[in-house]
Amino acid sequence: MLNIGKKKILTVRTLGDNVLHAKAKMVQRIDDEIRDFGKKLIETMYAKDGIGLAATQVGVPLRIVALHVDPPTDKAGNVIMPLSPGEAELCHRMPVVLINPEIVSFSPALETREEGCLSVPKIYAPVERPVSVVLRAQILDGPPLHLDCGGLLARALQHELDHLEGVVFVQRVKSPDFEEILPALEKIIRKSGNRHYSIKRLVS
Repeated sequence: MLNIGKKKILTVRTLGDNVLHAKAKMVQRIDDEIRDFGKKLIETMYAKDGIGLAATQVGVPLRIVALHVDPPTDKAGNVIMPLSPGEAELCHRMPVVLINPEIVSFSPALETREEGCLSVPKIYAPVERPVSVVLRAQILDGPPLHLDCGGLLARALQHELDHLEGVVFVQRVKSPDFEEILPALEKIIRKSGNRHYSIKRLVS
């Protein structure tokens, strides 16, 4: 039992909640409970105006991610080509729920872009990540995937799959950017009531 109740919109946990650092477990069987949870994950993502939401962010330690990433467009609204195979395959399907997603390889090329997170509300900071990734996953009630993903999709996948490993993006923010957002992060942590919480940084 997932113990998510009957509410359509789930509670998104915020920095300071230890559940955000729990490593998610594999989904062993896709049943009606998982399907219902997938729908609620999408509804919660939309209600919070996000482009991605991991199950761990709503207190469910399973390897499930909801995504809605649109393809890149120019000022006139035209899709910028060429798309990566992953963008071409997935963007027109959005929203999608990925079951047991994993990144099997990362590009050597890196880029730094600003990120935000529903679990760290109203805070944005630059994070360096690989430009593209190879994703392996199962779409909920859809086909298995093995795709090279680039663009915003690649970044969103890395961000959300970090959540499944118990990592929040602010742990990847380098100095001096980290120090700039630290007072705001501490305010969020205080609201959580977890006096013993500290941010375990993964970069310096």
